Amino acid sequence: VQLQASGGGLVQAGGSLRLSCAASGRPFSYLTMGWFRQAPGKEREFVAALRGTPVTTHIADSVKGRFTTSRDNAKNAIYLQMNSLKPEDTAVYYCAAHPGRLVVSAVRNSGVYDYWGRGTQVTVSS
Repeated sequence: VQLQASGGGLVQAGGSLRLSCAASGRPFSYLTMGWFRQAPGKEREFVAALRGTPVTTHIADSVKGRFTTSRDNAKNAIYLQMNSLKPEDTAVYYCAAHPGRLVVSAVRNSGVYDYWGRGTQVTVSS
């Protein structure tokens, strides 16, 4: 699976960004897709995940109420809508894929995702 994330940039606190991740190489609807982020000096952190058919979404508590995620199986893509951004959201954001439907307890574990995109930088200024 090849993944390409895009949509990062520089935004002021309180602003919004929408990240996209395009996938190719596998039947997309069966993939579990994840969003993770890593800030300088910190460990990679779970942000959101979407399991395949039937679709379920999972959002980290740290961004719940501000971030939403969705998938478009026709376009082989997932999206991360980020609203009310805070300086602490500054990080490199990655999309990841697991070739199958993960159990709910596993979606937050970066170690179970086999494929990773290159990441896109999100910088939130105060």
